[in-house]
Amino acid sequence: MGLIGAIISWIIIGGIIGLIARALMPGKQAMGLGLTIVLGVIGAIVGGFIGGLLGGSGVSGIMSNPWSIGTIVLAVVGALIVMVIYGLATKNRV
Repeated sequence: MGLIGAIISWIIIGGIIGLIARALMPGKQAMGLGLTIVLGVIGAIVGGFIGGLLGGSGVSGIMSNPWSIGTIVLAVVGALIVMVIYGLATKNRV
């Protein structure tokens, strides 16, 4: 898979992970689909780092097998963490 294919797959995976995380996160999130995708991709990377710290394959596991259940769970956890941080950072903005 070339660079373009990798970018497209990360956008698709980020969108799916971001939507799952938004569905699980309580309250109203004032963000569009584009921001959801970006936070989903960042969350997947954060989840990969968390997996690496816990003894898993880390970010390389996300790259090699993005559709495994463990990878999806870690990516959603990472996306939830990123969305909570984003929510706290933009809480008082209008």
